[in-house]
Amino acid sequence: MHIALIFRILGMLLMVFSLTLFTPIAVSLWYDDGVYPSFLLAFAITVISGALMWMPVAKQKADLRTRDGFLITSLFWTVLGLFGALPFILAPNPELTISDAVFESLSGLTTTGATVITGLDHLPKSILFYRQQLQWLGGIGIIVIAVAILPMLGIGGMQLYRAETPGPVKDSKLTPRIAETAKALFLVYVLLTATCAVAYWAAGMSGFDAICHAFSTIAIGGFSTHDASIGYFNSPAIMLIACLYMMIAGVNFALHFHALRQSSYQHYVHDSESRFFAYTIFGAAVIVATYLILSSTYSIDEGLLHGLFQTISIATTAGFATADFSAWPSFLPFMLIMLSFMGGCGGSTGGGMKAVRVMLMAKQGVRELSQLVHPNAVIPLKVGNRRVEAKVVSAVWSFFAVYMFAFIIILFLLMATGLDYVTAFSAVVASMNNLGPGLGEVASNYGSISAPAKWILCFSMLLGRLEVFTLLVLFTPAFWRQ
Repeated sequence: MHIALIFRILGMLLMVFSLTLFTPIAVSLWYDDGVYPSFLLAFAITVISGALMWMPVAKQKADLRTRDGFLITSLFWTVLGLFGALPFILAPNPELTISDAVFESLSGLTTTGATVITGLDHLPKSILFYRQQLQWLGGIGIIVIAVAILPMLGIGGMQLYRAETPGPVKDSKLTPRIAETAKALFLVYVLLTATCAVAYWAAGMSGFDAICHAFSTIAIGGFSTHDASIGYFNSPAIMLIACLYMMIAGVNFALHFHALRQSSYQHYVHDSESRFFAYTIFGAAVIVATYLILSSTYSIDEGLLHGLFQTISIATTAGFATADFSAWPSFLPFMLIMLSFMGGCGGSTGGGMKAVRVMLMAKQGVRELSQLVHPNAVIPLKVGNRRVEAKVVSAVWSFFAVYMFAFIIILFLLMATGLDYVTAFSAVVASMNNLGPGLGEVASNYGSISAPAKWILCFSMLLGRLEVFTLLVLFTPAFWRQ
């Protein structure tokens, strides 16, 4: 393992990350909220730490191995999460403990959207902007790692099957080099963010709110500048814009790249995962809206609007809110929470297990039922017009097994800290699936739970964001053997 090279990369990463702090500094000076000294101090600590890591090994060069890739990918989020907490610790408002600050930082970078902060409407503008920026940076980091890095390690979600669409979904790169791939994805990401911000502004948001919410919408993060989230604006137009862009951000960004480059939308139609993703969400939205209307929770118009918005928000793991869905009648809160297990498509900013895995498990289940009826028949498992190999299906079920095993262990640990079952269950779902809002004590925020529970959820957020195996492999003895 090339420890020197790993330190060199992390040092460079920290120095680059420190430069992003100049944006909230500019916001602080523009709005004169008095928080810029905290950001300056955080910048100094971050850039000096990065330089101290980088300088002793600046000339080290070597080819990265697979094990190096696992460690760098895991440290990427962990280190940035810790240093990203500095502004929250140093700022006079809000006054956060170290546990709360790290929780808020990791929640932002992993695009989970769970928060320990209340009174968002009264926070300094620079702190509000910084929270949104963390999610935006985490979103592009997720896409680049999912498309360019994880496939190289052999665990990328887009390696699970070979589809008929172009791009990395069939084990090829968007462009010949990783650097060019990252640049292409970044341009798509910026373009979608800009158009989303303009749409929000045109629908009635202020310029500040439009930019901030565009950041968290495209990142499928869920942070807001208001305690009432999207519900603060009380605007059907804003809700529908959010629905559109949450769906767009939940689709594989490689498809967006090819759609823009070729001026064709056929890739979306032909992609099996995208179709499954859309059908599942809109089918669930029909059920939710119908029950809200029949139970007289809302009128027909409101039921359709809130049902559609909240279903898309939870299913894509964005976590925005226009209403307290945890108080909705009957099975609806649990149904919505369970939808987050699917999350977005591979190569999107969405969390969860990814739609492609859920789709393959569903197809495998149907195939097994058919095999019981016709035991001698040869029934291949297909995605589109292509046959899925048995080892791919095995990999999907292995992922699901490890995901569920980790889920149960974390659930028991949370209950051991004193949380009730509903709160603990929904908190694990919300953190591992990078969703954000839960039920019970964590329906609105996570400020009331204990510090040990917050650290457990921090690990859970990282575990979900890093596709489980990337992080868990570090805890195996075989990984550290020479």
